[in-house]
Amino acid sequence: MAGIDHEIKTKFQNNRHRFIANVIFTANWTQSRFSEFLKPFGLSSQQFNILRILRGANDWVTMNKIKDLMIEKSPNATRLCDKLVDKELIERQRNNEDRRAVFLKISKQGLELLQKIDEREGNNQMDFLEKMTEEEAQKFSDILDRIRA
Repeated sequence: MAGIDHEIKTKFQNNRHRFIANVIFTANWTQSRFSEFLKPFGLSSQQFNILRILRGANDWVTMNKIKDLMIEKSPNATRLCDKLVDKELIERQRNNEDRRAVFLKISKQGLELLQKIDEREGNNQMDFLEKMTEEEAQKFSDILDRIRA
């Protein structure tokens, strides 16, 4: 197994520098693999994230709430949602009292697409997740949470 030192052909000052480079490198690597996984469904990772937020809400959600809940904060969330509306994966509704307030809800087609994606998660683009146990994933996630605390 090639370590980060070998992958990017560099020497690090210390293990903390190695760690941050490894987190960034691995995040980009994972994002690339995930984008390839989503490509057959015609979705970006941000669009997928919006669909998952709306599925979890199971009701109308404001655009501002979606922006707050997104994993990758996106200044173009409105444009992303416009594309999902065009694909008929979500529905949009304006507030009659405040026309600036926009509400979104996942459509039946959006739910069906997420179901297809959920069923395909055994795909080889995501097989790297099988290299770690649930316990290891929990520990690593806890460490990342602690860093952001």
